[in-house]
Amino acid sequence: MAISADQYPPHILVAGCGALGGAVASALTDIGEVWGIRRTVSAIPQGVHPAPADLLDRPGLARAVPEAPDIILYCLTPSTYDDAGYRGAYVDGLANLLAVTDTRNLKRLLFISSTSVYGQDDDSEVNELSPVAPRRYSGERVLQGEKLALDSGLPATVIRFSGIYGPGRGRFLESVREGELNPDSPGPYTNRIHEQDAADVCVHLIRQSLAGTELESCYLASDCEPVRLDDVVDWIRGQIPCQPPRPDGRRGGRGGSKRCSNRRLLDSGFDFTYPDFRAGYRPMIQALKEGEARKGQG
Repeated sequence: MAISADQYPPHILVAGCGALGGAVASALTDIGEVWGIRRTVSAIPQGVHPAPADLLDRPGLARAVPEAPDIILYCLTPSTYDDAGYRGAYVDGLANLLAVTDTRNLKRLLFISSTSVYGQDDDSEVNELSPVAPRRYSGERVLQGEKLALDSGLPATVIRFSGIYGPGRGRFLESVREGELNPDSPGPYTNRIHEQDAADVCVHLIRQSLAGTELESCYLASDCEPVRLDDVVDWIRGQIPCQPPRPDGRRGGRGGSKRCSNRRLLDSGFDFTYPDFRAGYRPMIQALKEGEARKGQG
């Protein structure tokens, strides 16, 4: 599967072709040759060269990676949501990939991270320079992966996403509809980004890197309106019929209470399609209403 490093268009390797990585890989096929690493070949999007491998299997990975990519996007989610799963996804997998990849042409390694690396719980604003102190082991492993990428000696950029939501990630919306949330008022500040914008952030930064723009080492990727949890829940309840909140419903989140600033990302020239939660949830709610109307007609 080796390819010549001198060929054009650029060669892009997406390590982790799940929901986010797959969307990014598909969007990049018009500007380069894209390879996608995933264990299940059939799940790799059409138009993306399959690189079937398990990132925890170093010998198998070495046989799958293309030669000398220009861009690597590392975009994994844990296979299990315990400490071992997070370590495998964010630390061991990245270490294996860097060990077996020819990086002589690499313009940028982009590591998908999370705002779980922040531990603030005082409603304060955080940005890329704010102190990081994860509240749980998951954030600790993500932070360990960030350090591995940034200390690799390669040109590296970390993208810290807040909670990703959208048509393919509707669990929160369903929780509100089922009355599973009963937040305090005022609730903690929450931060989110629509899945389409999350993919577009990656594409935006990759395009900039390929164009020769020098990227920052870290970008915080969240929409333009940090908002209290109870305000989000109240707004959704005003848009669509919902079950009454259960007395034992969840009252807050696990991510503390902070306001994520996306100023650095905006200054890079990025434009949001869904700049706030209303813009993002409104079409999701409309789709639910239309689906229920069709069921009623049936």
